[in-house]
Amino acid sequence: MTSRDNGVCAQPAPAAKDGALLRQVMAALPILADLSRTDLLLYRMSGADQVVVEAQARPNSLSPLYPQLAAGTPATPSVRAEVLKAFAARPWRRHVRTATVQGAPVARELLPIYGHAGRAIAVLGIDTSWLAHERQLRRSIHFRRALHGLQETALRGELAGAEDLAPFGEHDGVMVVDVDMRIRYVSGIAANLYRRLGYAESLVGQHISVLETRDEALALAALHEKRCLEEQATEHDFAWVRKALPFRRRSLGPTFHRLAPGSSRPAGVIVTIHDATEALRREQELKIKSAMIQEIHHRVKNNLQTIASLLRLQARRASDPTVIRLLEESVSRILSVAVVHEFLSQNESAVISIREVGQRILGQTMAGVVDPSKRISLKLQGGNLYLPTQQATVCALVLNELVQNALEHGYDQRDEGLIVVTLRDDGEQVTLLVEDDGEGLPEGFSVAGDGSLGLRIVQTLVEADLKGRFMLENARRAGLGVKATVVFPKSTLGGEGRWNARG
Repeated sequence: MTSRDNGVCAQPAPAAKDGALLRQVMAALPILADLSRTDLLLYRMSGADQVVVEAQARPNSLSPLYPQLAAGTPATPSVRAEVLKAFAARPWRRHVRTATVQGAPVARELLPIYGHAGRAIAVLGIDTSWLAHERQLRRSIHFRRALHGLQETALRGELAGAEDLAPFGEHDGVMVVDVDMRIRYVSGIAANLYRRLGYAESLVGQHISVLETRDEALALAALHEKRCLEEQATEHDFAWVRKALPFRRRSLGPTFHRLAPGSSRPAGVIVTIHDATEALRREQELKIKSAMIQEIHHRVKNNLQTIASLLRLQARRASDPTVIRLLEESVSRILSVAVVHEFLSQNESAVISIREVGQRILGQTMAGVVDPSKRISLKLQGGNLYLPTQQATVCALVLNELVQNALEHGYDQRDEGLIVVTLRDDGEQVTLLVEDDGEGLPEGFSVAGDGSLGLRIVQTLVEADLKGRFMLENARRAGLGVKATVVFPKSTLGGEGRWNARG
């Protein structure tokens, strides 16, 4: 930032400029790693002759050399010695040496990054397997020069907009265009993609305008705006995703300034092309299916609510208290399932926040079950636990039954009280607690022999569906409340990992 004092604009300090330069370089590393098919490590000095890995980028276009991220770690003694030499090396020139990574020999380049004062402020390490390096040497000289130009452009902090680009994949094509818009290189993948548009002859040496596509406009815009651009366009019934990365070459000047900011001229554009037709088609199909599924859940919810309304109407016309109670319990169970379908109708996610479901169930209970003349409160506590749809549905039924049981049997002779529902994530399992301060359980009580229909339903659901355990016991002091505990393992979804508490 700049500040003004007596009308004079103060310029940013060199250290601030260098920090901004390194941030620009680091933003460009991912796309550079993809296009170069290399692992990139940015080294900085830390203290007296200490070297640390400031940033790292691994390619998406092939298997990386480093199985784990090394950012933030000190450099090994051998790497430290090489990097220190690169910091001090002048004049700047590219040099490939042999190094060892994970016990295998690799090709390594170390390129200094020069700050605004003309001194090296960091070093970029470019590590490539020797096989990939040899393949790169056999590619067109125009491509290699363009790639070197793009790397150097990034090291000067001049590759603006790189952080906004999507990753470059192994099935993406590459084309190199010079400042006169002449095509100098077309990869095999790019040539095959353009054949789909009807361009069967070689494109190398021709003006990019022979392609009646968006390539020329995008390349010109990238050169004019001096920044990387990406766009999606539909041509000949194909959906193309293009990127344009302008690169610059060093201008003549003092040797140590050849990679310094502002010491370059435009040289050309690397254009990448990706056929996104099939991916977009699948995405559209998924959206349609998702919308249909959400609509189905919406209709199921409405149908359940209609059934609940009919049962309520039947309960109002019934005269037998037992019949009325059974109908009201059925209404509550139906609405607890409807809550889950309501969430699914609003959210296409395969997981549901059981906390939100619990809050909705407690709200319904307060509005439709709790006697208004009694001062009974319902409280929900615990983290925002997410569960797959099937487990969430069972949990909704279990929670509803336990709260209903507490209200019916704990406060029959009491006019006030508190029921607390606790959700707890215990790592590999979930714990659901429902605690009340009402009447305790009688001596020798067991769910199997003395429990109500609701408690037996809970036991069946927990053991058969959730594969868990259900315990019902008096609170610490007998006669002053009951504690219901449900513990069950977290379910896997599609065999991939476990759903944990989030947020």
